Amino acid sequence: MEFIAEPDRQSIVIRRVFDAPRHLVFKACTEPDLLVRWWGSSDFENSVDRMDVRPGGTYRYVSRDGRGTEFAIGGVYHDVVAPERIVQTFQFEGMPGQVQLETITFEEVEGGTRYEAVCIFQSVGQRDDAVRYGMEAETHGSMDRLARVVASLR
Repeated sequence: MEFIAEPDRQSIVIRRVFDAPRHLVFKACTEPDLLVRWWGSSDFENSVDRMDVRPGGTYRYVSRDGRGTEFAIGGVYHDVVAPERIVQTFQFEGMPGQVQLETITFEEVEGGTRYEAVCIFQSVGQRDDAVRYGMEAETHGSMDRLARVVASLR
């Protein structure tokens, strides 16, 4: 997996090639019962409260730690072209006003599907905070779990 956070840029780019056709990778990203198997921290219990995958639709995911504390994120789908692209906002409920714009593409390549997420933050500082608080390690874990979920669909 590539995790690219160039200095003085507001973006993070995440890339990984999955050994599966893109419709399966897209499916694992857009169906609640599959998404909860890979998204978020492996230390938390994750659930989907709402997931209306269409332009203008909204989503809300909830993660619960071992003490029962809940952390929720949500956003709006701005563009959905199955199985090619998802454009959505992303916001932690505990951090109002700090919204990211994410463009996720699914490209057929030799050997499978290239998943690429471009996450645009409102400032370099917000992007740096995400990196500092462990986004890269969490993303590695999520992408590894996504690979296992996709493999189980074959």
